[in-house]
Amino acid sequence: MKNTGKVGNKIFRSGSTAAAVTILVTLAAVAAFLIIQAWPAISDPSVRVRTVGSSDQLNIWQFTAPQIFGTVLAAFLAMLLAVPLSIGIALFISHYAPKRLSQGLGYLVDLLAAIPSVVYGLWGAMWLIPKLVPLYEWISKYFGWIPLFSPPVSSTGRVIASASLILSVMILPIITAVAREVFLQTPKAHEEAALALGATRWEVVKMAVLPFGRSGIISASMLGLGRALGETMAVVMVLSVGSSFSFNILQAGKHSTIAANIALQFPESTGVDTSALIATGLALFAITMIVNMIARWIISRRAEFSGAN
Repeated sequence: MKNTGKVGNKIFRSGSTAAAVTILVTLAAVAAFLIIQAWPAISDPSVRVRTVGSSDQLNIWQFTAPQIFGTVLAAFLAMLLAVPLSIGIALFISHYAPKRLSQGLGYLVDLLAAIPSVVYGLWGAMWLIPKLVPLYEWISKYFGWIPLFSPPVSSTGRVIASASLILSVMILPIITAVAREVFLQTPKAHEEAALALGATRWEVVKMAVLPFGRSGIISASMLGLGRALGETMAVVMVLSVGSSFSFNILQAGKHSTIAANIALQFPESTGVDTSALIATGLALFAITMIVNMIARWIISRRAEFSGAN
């Protein structure tokens, strides 16, 4: 039996090491592919490419920078909407809802996470956006003095605000599901100690559950952010693309995202145009890597706190 255990440990250790090495090799291969394929566009200052809906010939930076801006703006707005709502839903499921209701809600949240993005895009384009246009007009009428909502408002509703709202719906179940599982792992001793001291249910959540789940919330948010940054089809279906640095989220033809632009232009691109699109993909790869590195750094700073201690 001892020998069997040693052999099993060696097999498990070897398999785990091989899996970890495979991940690193795959990541390096993707990075190498992007750099090699994008190099013709990056290395040649004379390269000029055309954006969707415009005949202007732009250099690689002028071509990529507005897309980076639109990608970050859409993801930021989506996270602004989704994260607080997701945390609230996760807390309700884990600590407030009756057991039967929490099980049903948990199942529905998991089901939402499995819906394909094209379905969200169809739902947004055909049902949600027409209902949002009157709201956009009302917001612009009364809050148009704020640069984000200044008129004119697009009558089609195919604006970055709509894309961000749909992205927030798409990432909400991901963040909720992970946060819910983290909150459920809160040590009962912490919660019972807070209750014994006379804390209300909200005070238990504030003093025990949220501090314990802080790193989990960050991890869940980063997972959602990753999908928001890289989402393609839903954005293509609801956004009238443009190429500018506008902060007005209610005007059409002002913004684009990297993933959506690649999806729109790649089928018809050749030569240096393809290299330029891959260069934007390299920029998205770098953005996601930087975001995840920052998230890991934040989590590591909180590593000294452990609910099990």
